[in-house]
This record gives sequence, C-alpha cells and structure tokens, in this order.
Amino acid sequence: MTASDDRPTHDEPTIFYHGTRADLKPGDLIAVGYKSNFDILDKLSWVYFTATLDAATWGAELARGDAPGRIYVVEPTGEWFDDPNLTDKKFPGNPTRSYRSRAPLRVVGEVAERQGHAPEVLAAMRAGLERLKRHGAEIID
Repeated sequence: MTASDDRPTHDEPTIFYHGTRADLKPGDLIAVGYKSNFDILDKLSWVYFTATLDAATWGAELARGDAPGRIYVVEPTGEWFDDPNLTDKKFPGNPTRSYRSRAPLRVVGEVAERQGHAPEVLAAMRAGLERLKRHGAEIID
C-alpha cells in the first residue's frame, strides 16, 4: 500500500493526537487487537489518529465509557495512511487530517486543556451515529 500524497511527510514536524477515555501515560503504546473506543468491533485491526485537535476531541467525547475524555499526543511507530472512513467517503481529500496504522502509536504526552463541543452539537453527532448504527453502517473497519 502506498501512502497518500496528502499526508505529512516524515520531514514535516506534525503533532498527532488520539482521543479516548483510556488512562495512559507517556511511553504507553496504543496498538491493534483491542476493542474499539466506539464499541463497533470486537478488535480493531487499525489504530486511528489525527493531526487536528478537533478530530481528537470528537474521539475523546464519543468514546464509550464513563471515564473523562482524554487527548494524547502520539507518534506513529510505523507506516501510516489516510483514514478511508473519513477521506473521500465523507469528505473530499482529508480535511480532518485523520490517519490509521497497523503499527502502534506511542503516547508522548497529553493535552491538558481543550475546548469540547457544545452539548447540542455533541448530542446531534451521537444521534447521527446511532441512526447509522441502526441501519447497519460500519463506521470503522
């Protein structure tokens, strides 16, 4: 598989984020083979990350569980690609700068302060995702 031309090159300094409810610390790895944040699949074959704080905020807010949403600064440890769940299927190009990898992501830090989405915006997103789930849409592969 060839990486997308849209993705940052390894020469460009880029900060990557992963939104979740998991309690992690620097040095921890986010790896394939674990249950999705969104309770869609038993075990994921990809790890997902983004170069935008907004997309990571969605990940933290929409993740299952009661723990506080958290956003980690991560670095990919291997090859990574545009996330086809958001690229071209939903949005032309990759405006959310969302990526996936089969290699683990290494946690290098945590975003201490962030602005969450307004409650009504979050409720609308959850309702839309629930509609998709009822219709059998696979949101994550």
